[in-house]
Amino acid sequence: MEYYIEIDNVNKAKNDIDEICRLQGYCNLTKRKFGSGGVGRFLTKVVSVGKILLKLQKDDVLILQYPMKKFYKTACRLARFKGARVVTIIHDLGAFRRKKLTPIQENKRLSLTDFLIVHNQTMREHLREHGFNGGIHNLEIFDYLSVEPVQPLRKPHMPWRVVYAGHLGHWRNEFLYKIGSCSAEWEMELYGKGFEEEKNCCKRLRYHGFMPSDEFIAKVDGDFGLVWDGDSLDECTGAWGEYLKINNPHKTSFYIRAGIPVIVWSKAAMAPFVKENNIGLVVDSIRDIEASLAGISGNDYARMRESVSIVGRRLSEGFYFKSGLESAMEYLDKERQA
Repeated sequence: MEYYIEIDNVNKAKNDIDEICRLQGYCNLTKRKFGSGGVGRFLTKVVSVGKILLKLQKDDVLILQYPMKKFYKTACRLARFKGARVVTIIHDLGAFRRKKLTPIQENKRLSLTDFLIVHNQTMREHLREHGFNGGIHNLEIFDYLSVEPVQPLRKPHMPWRVVYAGHLGHWRNEFLYKIGSCSAEWEMELYGKGFEEEKNCCKRLRYHGFMPSDEFIAKVDGDFGLVWDGDSLDECTGAWGEYLKINNPHKTSFYIRAGIPVIVWSKAAMAPFVKENNIGLVVDSIRDIEASLAGISGNDYARMRESVSIVGRRLSEGFYFKSGLESAMEYLDKERQA
């Protein structure tokens, strides 16, 4: 049998993984919840992890989401003690962004699993270089479950409208307050919390405040969604910006699910996927957006939107994580027969 431990929090990506596991018929070890507070969540995880000893049998499979804070190593060891196999999907690598672990320490922890579902080829190579020897599958992009219909295909706005949704404060995205110098022929639409409107020096930038995700998917009126972090217009900087070199930001999935192509940094790990699937533009700098947009014809944009529609439908169905699970089960079956 296949089991998973439900992660109860506000993280959309983790909740979607739980939902896909449920829809696939996997058994949830989190049968009882002890409340939404810190103590309640702690007790819920203790009981859920403890059920590994009661429920799992030899050759069963346990799906875990990483990081799992204090419980990951315990869950892996208990599963192995029962003769079960562990499949882990990675959301964040602590050694790369938060730097609370060294890469070797993190790989030692991850080596307790039998199979990893990682973000992309760059993350795969990083883990291999630091000693992980188990099975690995590249997710390519995070799914985004939602039943909301998207805006119908239409002609692009003139001037072009570029959307940015997320954290808008100086501490995370100072580049937003410098963008006036390079947006003469396109407009920016901001959605989120924390933007300091009194510091906005760009006449082509409009702030719409926070919009719930399903409402954004149904109503956003933009031509592209920008995936960028840091304080620079020329590259993604800081801890968040550097992390784009190895991770798949959930924001990319959000834009695609909303039906709009993306603009990503050329050094981002998502750039090859964007190119291969024709779902957006890849730029070295925000200063290059204007020229890139000028080179797109109406037919080019229509084809891009059609590609976005295909990928967006897959995201809404959990296609990419399901593919990862299929790859994991094939790998584990071969290991059993070897």
